[in-house]
Amino acid sequence: MPAHVEAALRGICLELPDAYEERAWKGTRWMVRGRTFAHVLGVERDSGSADVVLTFRAAADELEVLRNAGPPFRYMGWGRDAIGLTLGDTVDWDEVTELVTESYCVLAPKKLVAKVDRPPLEDA
Repeated sequence: MPAHVEAALRGICLELPDAYEERAWKGTRWMVRGRTFAHVLGVERDSGSADVVLTFRAAADELEVLRNAGPPFRYMGWGRDAIGLTLGDTVDWDEVTELVTESYCVLAPKKLVAKVDRPPLEDA
């Protein structure tokens, strides 16, 4: 796991109310009230090399869009609302921040979500 990736995610995740970090069975995960809202790990390819993948949760209205978006997004095959994002050579950390924050808001109690600084919803 590249140290700079883990450090960047740590900085994003631990800014969220009551979030904490722990080692997972593979990689590192960030949790709120016992629920994992972000997890970074190496996922092996058929070639034997590994991708660095961030898994997160998506709200119902974004779930199908992300599942069908194609690379760098991927369906993880577990969890009804879990999505993976391959963190390649170039990472849009603003997008990662938004995805992780929304994942947190999917899982956190409403009183903690109310403390999160989120951009206002755009009018459709």
